Amino acid sequence: MKLYPTLIDLLKTDPRFVDDDGELVLAAVQDSAWKMDHDLMRLLLANADLEATFFDDIDGHRVFNLNTFIDYISQKDFLDNSYTRFKNRIGLTVGGRFLSERGEVALVWPYKDTVLEGGQTKEEETRKEIFFNEVLAQDEINRLLAPKVLTNFARHAANGTEPVTDFKRDKGGVIRDNLIIKGNNLLAVHTLTQQFRGQVKLIYADPPYNTPGDSNTFGYNNNFNHSTWLTFMKNRLEVAKDLLREDGVLVATIDDNEYAHLKLLCDEVFDRENYLGTIVIQSNPRGRTTNTHFATCHEYALFYAKDIDSVSVNYIKLTKEQELEFDKKDESGDYRLLPFRRSGGTSTPEERPNSYYPVYYNEKKQAFSLEKNEGSVEILPIDKLGKRRVWRQTRPSFLKAVERGDMVCRKSTGKWVVYMKDRVKEGRKPKTIWTDSKYDASANGTMLLKGMFNGEKVFSYPKSLYAVKDTIDILTERGGNDTVLDFFAGSGTTAHAVVELNREDGGNRQFILCEQMDYVSDVTVNRVGKAAVGQDCDFIYCELMKYNEAFMERIQTAKTSKELLEIWQDMAEGSFLNWYVNSAMPEDALRDFEAIGKEPKGLEKQKHLLAELLDKNQLYVNLSEIDDAQFKVSKEDKALNKAFYGNAYDA
Repeated sequence: MKLYPTLIDLLKTDPRFVDDDGELVLAAVQDSAWKMDHDLMRLLLANADLEATFFDDIDGHRVFNLNTFIDYISQKDFLDNSYTRFKNRIGLTVGGRFLSERGEVALVWPYKDTVLEGGQTKEEETRKEIFFNEVLAQDEINRLLAPKVLTNFARHAANGTEPVTDFKRDKGGVIRDNLIIKGNNLLAVHTLTQQFRGQVKLIYADPPYNTPGDSNTFGYNNNFNHSTWLTFMKNRLEVAKDLLREDGVLVATIDDNEYAHLKLLCDEVFDRENYLGTIVIQSNPRGRTTNTHFATCHEYALFYAKDIDSVSVNYIKLTKEQELEFDKKDESGDYRLLPFRRSGGTSTPEERPNSYYPVYYNEKKQAFSLEKNEGSVEILPIDKLGKRRVWRQTRPSFLKAVERGDMVCRKSTGKWVVYMKDRVKEGRKPKTIWTDSKYDASANGTMLLKGMFNGEKVFSYPKSLYAVKDTIDILTERGGNDTVLDFFAGSGTTAHAVVELNREDGGNRQFILCEQMDYVSDVTVNRVGKAAVGQDCDFIYCELMKYNEAFMERIQTAKTSKELLEIWQDMAEGSFLNWYVNSAMPEDALRDFEAIGKEPKGLEKQKHLLAELLDKNQLYVNLSEIDDAQFKVSKEDKALNKAFYGNAYDA
């Protein structure tokens, strides 16, 4: 049809509708059509043939016929290239339409009411993950998120690795073992809900920042990069909220690129009323010099309560620099002197009328009073410019400070100045900007970790141990046994921080980590083990039992089209392909597949196609299928799964 090339060429003139290779992105066109995008309408109206095809005339008005347009661009012959022909022949269309246009499943371009797993398994590959972003229909999601079979159990203790025979539980029957679970973090966290729903005090989430550049893990389809990231985060935030106690808190770290969007997303999931605040952490004092305009030296930590009325925040401990400020001492302890007169904002009598009053001081008796006595001088809170200010405290609080011996009066340039003793307390209310040198992610993240691994750089961009440690300290009970969850575990900084805090205050906080990257065995587990040396602290390591996930890993690591063809053959014979896929591998499909490999970024496109063929409900073995002979679950694993899941095992 001659309209095909006309429409395609016209759509390609809009940069929103083409990818990096100049190919048309149908998902972007469809999205604009559904939104009745004005620029798309103008584009179509500019061509008489397209106007006649896609617009109806109603009393002289041109009305866009959405259904006609969507049906037209959804026809299987619309984009007649190797990639499209392969999808048609292998079965990624049903009834002449791509599955991404049907209600059952949305492929490649996710939206906020969908479920996106993410499949990264190796850190810092050129293409971080093959985006198998099939977004499953609601009736399939339950199977995807169902509890998984756990395997490869091992208890890591002070004297080495031991077999796991059982799980420690508290009086309420909740598991108290520290846990490190390897597997897709969305599915791992849903697996945890069986045991830990409503049990977690703090969730520390350090997700991919979605920063433009080589470090971006959401780069497959640039046209939907942002919505992909939002979907990824929304799925995880929703289950995170389910795991939190009523007095629980979520902390999510992020940089400028997605801060505003993450804030709005958290407002939606947790409700704006439960927003506790944002802390700006100076994680890179030197600044990121690769930035174009400003050298970024900070990141954000968003704090959200499950129920803000149930949450309390501890004072943060004083830094060494702050402790040095308390350079004076009396019989009651260390203190520093602060001017009793307020300055700056809200420091006028109009704003604080109860804090404006005369103070009387008798130099001979070194005594304060609120009443004028013989030998006393009147002192008012007047600043150097003669402007009226107020005192730091009201009259009753001032008198109590006098009784404690916490008021001091000294002469300065011929005038009496009132000071109050500010004593060392347990700490200070956490400020919203953290600039202490201990928060430097290079010195106390990268270099600290290298020191633990004999100078070897085993992980990129770890958090400062102390930024995480202080976050946990202000949000968990000191000396208590709160549960801390991190489902973007990385190198294990969160667990390391929990171990350090327990050592300092005698607490028994529990950590639970989820990580899907392969380094979890060599880096995360080893780091936590090293941190726990000399302390009565052990943890259990286990993995979600793989099925189709094993093929995903093979697809991601393949180097040639020939390898991918072999994987395809193995997939057809030994895995669960999606129900609509033709497992016979037609000759025409093979030729199209080979042709795709010769195109720009051909290997990447081939990987993406093979990922689409897999049934994502079978990435890991569901607990409900533990007795299925084809999965070969051992007796030992069955017993440990029963011990882990308890009553849910037989449900």
